[in-house]
Amino acid sequence: TDLRLGDIYNQTTLAQCPIVLAGYPDDEGIILNGDRKGAALGPNTIRKYLSKMTPNRAINDFPKFYDIGNLNIENDLEHRHEEVIKICHSFLNQSKKWISLGGGHDYGYPDGAAFLKTYKQSQPVVINFDAHLDVRPTDKGITSGTPFYRLLNEFNNFDFFEIGIQEQCNSFAQRQWCQDMGGKILTFNELYDSKSSPVQNFMTFLKGVANTHRPTFVSLDIDVFSASHAMGCSQSWPLGITAHDFLLFFEYIISSFDVRALGIYEVSPPLDLDDRTSKLAAQIIYRFLQNG
Repeated sequence: TDLRLGDIYNQTTLAQCPIVLAGYPDDEGIILNGDRKGAALGPNTIRKYLSKMTPNRAINDFPKFYDIGNLNIENDLEHRHEEVIKICHSFLNQSKKWISLGGGHDYGYPDGAAFLKTYKQSQPVVINFDAHLDVRPTDKGITSGTPFYRLLNEFNNFDFFEIGIQEQCNSFAQRQWCQDMGGKILTFNELYDSKSSPVQNFMTFLKGVANTHRPTFVSLDIDVFSASHAMGCSQSWPLGITAHDFLLFFEYIISSFDVRALGIYEVSPPLDLDDRTSKLAAQIIYRFLQNG
């Protein structure tokens, strides 16, 4: 009478599950970017709290999902990304939804590339919640700061939105480049420094594409949150989005877009307090699962 998600996932075959979950226990891209390591432990810690959560309905009615485990990280970083593209694209091409647990935000590139490859004919949308634009050039190699530089250079068939960006985290040149490439930016200040509510500002920002139910990839770098909500990340700031506001944003996205992929990146348990950041990530996944 008190079953938890850990009791039900992987209880049916992979072929029967509409949602697939995978982990990237890899923070090499973060280290190469000069930030603090620890996100390699994120996937398993998030899973620990997700598995303890209680379904909010009869067990047979709760959406089934299958955890395929963690990526093998024995190869070099570029080959790991290539492997993710192949695996993720394979499942998305079967009309399954994809949930990924990072790991560095460099994995936003292979998740995004697989998504855009799958839905290239369907006007796809990429929404990134982040304190950083992550459009650093790759002249110094692949890092956690390069995923959207790579995507914007390789694909031109999608609408791209950056939300929660903090001005002290990004150069003017990076912001200008992102906008020149078609990216639309809603900064943290624009979300909160207004007479309108953050939710209203958020809805206004997405007004042109909302309620179209276009296929969407939501990329969430956990450093978009205030450190009081999510200090367990490679770089946290006292100011940031609140957990409550994000869940309102997320519910709006789920209701207005066809979210086919969700990536949560840079959760770093060694830098956390009472695993609150991992718990927040698990709650966000739970909200996504609730909607099937």
